[in-house]
Amino acid sequence: MTDPVTKDQGPLIPRNREMHPEPYYPDYKTSITRSPRQALLSMESGLSEETGPTFGHAMIGALDNNLILNWSKDGTPAIGERILVYGRVLDENARAVPNTLVEIWQANAGGRYRHKKDSYLAPLDPNFGGCGRTLTDAEGRYQFLTIRPGAYPWPNRGNDWRPMHIHFSVYGHSFGQRLITQLYFEGDPLIARCPIAATIRNRSQLDTLVAPLDLNNSRPHDFLAYKFDIVLRGRRQTMFENKLEGM
Repeated sequence: MTDPVTKDQGPLIPRNREMHPEPYYPDYKTSITRSPRQALLSMESGLSEETGPTFGHAMIGALDNNLILNWSKDGTPAIGERILVYGRVLDENARAVPNTLVEIWQANAGGRYRHKKDSYLAPLDPNFGGCGRTLTDAEGRYQFLTIRPGAYPWPNRGNDWRPMHIHFSVYGHSFGQRLITQLYFEGDPLIARCPIAATIRNRSQLDTLVAPLDLNNSRPHDFLAYKFDIVLRGRRQTMFENKLEGM
């Protein structure tokens, strides 16, 4: 798989496959059936995977990164604690990854997704869709104005709850370079009790998914800010769900 910036930015830092979360982790019930039973095969990517499909700037709307308003039909804001999530997308050498598509999706303030299979008792917010997208700027910066998602129960063990989290998707030059991860919030006690988070055995690696509170970029009487940098490869890389060590 090619680098999401260019093919000629120096040698890649070798992958450390021991950093990847445990694929078979019985406390995470569905990993029992989803984890591979045979050795994985590494297959070369084809031209179509490396070059397309792509997207254009014209596809990004003015409110696409404002989840508080982008689902509202009459300008009524979404219900919940307003937060700003921001950061940079960087490569293994801390260089910016510009013009890359960042998408997020999340539960509402009560911990419920706008999805037909989500049957949690929390009500849906008619003014909150739970998804957004944006392009990084020339310095790799992105931001989303949203509400803090609620924790929610899930059918794993007797009483498991997912920590508050936001799903992130990052693209390179094509769909085949898509990476997926999750953001957790500093101070959430459910992180240490979550079987999914526990598949990342090294706490320092799990910490790369925990966004610290940033009061300097918070707006008084409006929102709190959380900083979440996404590092694609290297020793400081962000943990990803769908590919070992990022790209």
